[in-house]
Amino acid sequence: MMRIEGRALPAVRHAATTLLLALATVAGAAAQQPYDILLRGARVLDGTGNPWYEADVAIRGDRIAGIGDLGDARAAVIVDATGLFVAPGFIDAHSHAGGSLADPELSAAAPLLMQGITTVFVNPDGGGPVDLVEQRREIEAARPGVNVALLVPHGSVRGEVLGMADRAPDAAELERMRQLVRAGMEAGAFGLSSGPFYAPGSYAKTDELIELARIASEYGGAYTSHIRDESDYTIGVVAAVDEVIQVAREAELPGVVTHIKALGPRVWGFGAALVHRIDRAREQGIEVYADQYPYEASSTSLSAALLPRWAQAGGRDSLRSRLDDPQTRARIREEALDNLDRRGGADRIMFGRYAPDAAIEGRTLAEVATERGVHPIDLALELVRDGGPGIISFNMHEDDIRTLMRQPWTMTASDGALPRMGVGFPHPRAYGTFPRKLRRYALDGGVVDLASAIRSMTSLPATVFRMKDRGVLRPGAIADIVVFDAARVTDRATFQEPHQLADGMVHVLIRGRFAVRDGRLTQDRLGKVLDRRAQ
Repeated sequence: MMRIEGRALPAVRHAATTLLLALATVAGAAAQQPYDILLRGARVLDGTGNPWYEADVAIRGDRIAGIGDLGDARAAVIVDATGLFVAPGFIDAHSHAGGSLADPELSAAAPLLMQGITTVFVNPDGGGPVDLVEQRREIEAARPGVNVALLVPHGSVRGEVLGMADRAPDAAELERMRQLVRAGMEAGAFGLSSGPFYAPGSYAKTDELIELARIASEYGGAYTSHIRDESDYTIGVVAAVDEVIQVAREAELPGVVTHIKALGPRVWGFGAALVHRIDRAREQGIEVYADQYPYEASSTSLSAALLPRWAQAGGRDSLRSRLDDPQTRARIREEALDNLDRRGGADRIMFGRYAPDAAIEGRTLAEVATERGVHPIDLALELVRDGGPGIISFNMHEDDIRTLMRQPWTMTASDGALPRMGVGFPHPRAYGTFPRKLRRYALDGGVVDLASAIRSMTSLPATVFRMKDRGVLRPGAIADIVVFDAARVTDRATFQEPHQLADGMVHVLIRGRFAVRDGRLTQDRLGKVLDRRAQ
């Protein structure tokens, strides 16, 4: 209270008293105001890794307004959540759904919502549009069913400047790449993704990745990488993880070994070595993480799996010319044979969607080659010459999956696309990743406990990507929430019947509104493109 010569001014004192009374009246009215939604008697898993506790969860607008014993609180909608678990909405740290979310026919995102996914990170592995402003516009115009966070794709940036050239950029070209990364970060991206396993990202040296990651670091972004080698194709999986650590150290930003694995029989058992490398880096103060999907099979293109990268330099026409030259084809064939062996042979490769010849979909390379009376590698080379199918490759060992999953720095991620229901043979991870981990590895398998599994899907990715007010249940946080039945939660998609929605998500809310209610989609498209700058 203002005083002059030790005396309070009566008018000022009266105004202050009036203001305090008004504020008290407003606060009291707010406390008595009904909530929009009240989840009663839930088992709350708050996302931090703490064990569940019983509480009510209240929502007002797009925020969590209260958690605890809320007594006789009133709400427009009251949900009896007795016996159900309530957790933050799941964050998919690595999704290939970006293109589909820009398609109004697919953007409702049923396969994602029925897993409990409320946010996806897109443009992984260095792939996706360079112009993130336009990508944002297209996705928002399609009204996505889930929230979308963008990454700047290194491979596309490199392709924009250098095409498919297998060489280092000169000074002007590197500066142009820096500008493109900067433009993406200024458009609200959460970091830089790379895929030095794939062309043209594979043509980049480590110093190029560091230079561009430094731009992302300036904006508080992260660096994610489909590492240069998940097996023993080139530098080996251990050295490839070391490359991510080096980028994270020198660019001073969080580094993520994305869909971490030891791919193929030659490196089975290497999971422990990868854990040692990341643990050692973290002990040295380097912020390194991983994400993982809970399946024994990976998915990529037949070309990426079998072709040497030198054969892809220059693009599609150059590859066809090399395959048409007998001597060069023989060299490609020899290296492709070795790569096939790395993946465990032709009976471990199953064809996904392939529009030119749907008859091969869902069948193995070995089966189709036997039927056609050709060697599997010759069939493969003819297929890649004509564009090539996607494949599902059964090449991981369960022991490595479990070893890597147990780590406190491992997030959950699908690496899945957003499929068109009933079309082709997508990897079942597109439909089942998050419920599968909950059912197979937490509730039934005990590889991780339920609270830790939820943490890997919520607060951990929110922490890695510096997302504010997401990934946790607490008053003031965004009300992206899942309510699931632990007795029913499970994946139903299989490799032979992949188009099966997951089960067990009773309610899914995005920003305080129901996207799934009583196990059914509401058809409300509630997602938005998130902006790192405006959280």
